Amino acid sequence: MGSLDSMLNIGKEMKTKLFSIGVGSSEDLIRLGSKEVFCQLKKQYPNVCLVHLYALQGAIDNIDYDKLPDEVKLDLKQFSDSLKEK
Repeated sequence: MGSLDSMLNIGKEMKTKLFSIGVGSSEDLIRLGSKEVFCQLKKQYPNVCLVHLYALQGAIDNIDYDKLPDEVKLDLKQFSDSLKEK
């Protein structure tokens, strides 16, 4: 099982939050996907924001979150905005 510590963008605080929702490995994060994990985080931690979603996707893609392609950022932003409308 891969450690969350080995993933880009996953620091101590994010790791603690991920553990609290049952995401304990890199495989868990990859299997669930950034959007599902973000939704779960948002329920428990209402202050998580778009940057957290970028960080999760960057961890999955093994890229710094600020280097995600524009089309990926746009998709994630639209997803995050759609959660605010509910």
